[in-house]
Amino acid sequence: MHAFADLVETFESRFLSGLSFPQQPSTLYDPCRYLLKLGGKRVRPVLCLMACELVDDINEDAWHAATAIELLHNFTLIHDDIMDRAPLRRGQPTVHHKYGMATGILSGDVMCIFAYERLAKLHKSMPLILQIFNKTAIEICEGQQIDMDFEHRNDVSIQEYIQMITLKTSVLLAGSLQIGAITGGALGDNANKLYQFGKNLGIAFQLQDDYLDAFGDTSLLGKQNGGDIIANKKTYLLLRALENASVAQKGRITDLLASDGENKVSEMLGLFSDTKADAACKEAIARYSDEAFACIDDLAIPSVRKKPLIDLANYLLVRKK
Repeated sequence: MHAFADLVETFESRFLSGLSFPQQPSTLYDPCRYLLKLGGKRVRPVLCLMACELVDDINEDAWHAATAIELLHNFTLIHDDIMDRAPLRRGQPTVHHKYGMATGILSGDVMCIFAYERLAKLHKSMPLILQIFNKTAIEICEGQQIDMDFEHRNDVSIQEYIQMITLKTSVLLAGSLQIGAITGGALGDNANKLYQFGKNLGIAFQLQDDYLDAFGDTSLLGKQNGGDIIANKKTYLLLRALENASVAQKGRITDLLASDGENKVSEMLGLFSDTKADAACKEAIARYSDEAFACIDDLAIPSVRKKPLIDLANYLLVRKK
């Protein structure tokens, strides 16, 4: 069994050395190489490999599937950055900022196509894996659109928010695990439980990000609190605060959303605490974390084989304030 860090190192080496983009036109493929060489945590492809190793030794199909997953993920990053008008990705200029909007769109498109080219190399279970991959890709697009729709709505519910982060973030973690398990030979219950583990893990992780953006230790996070507040993002904390607020508190939250005052962050944090939105967020993180770990406990797989995946989940979810 391999630890997460070891698999990240191995995947990174194989992934970058195995990039098969053509040399021409360089104006199309250089942006792809540029983004992929910026690095990243590689969590999704390594989850695929770890799920395969839960069942059997990591095989070539698992490596192909992991590569396809990472290409799909980076395709979504290119297009998300365009839609968000983001100037930086991993501390460097985004693809569209560096190479232009049209090239950014095309480079993202071709990266997605190369993901399918890699899936075509699978030797076993390709129809089932392709079905899961397609479903995941469609849901990511749905989640991104719903997130953009939220920008123009003032009536977003907690349930809708959970559904959005499930589609935008969690399903790719879940699909990566399910696909990896299938490449290792798992079908049915074990593969489905791994999917549910990834889905709940992703929800818990996103809710934790919401909480840490507001209340995290700035010395550990490397950034100031309140980025989501400044951007008026509809996070779990904001939605729960609005749901719990008195008439006066709701009025003040509404005023702050329309304000760019220097006390905006501190006042909103106070309202999150006063409405107990902070406590509710922590409870939700714990609930989805517990559901994720319950799925792992239920797997009909020896405990020793589960340990690297449990260690990774603990690492992702147990971060200091």
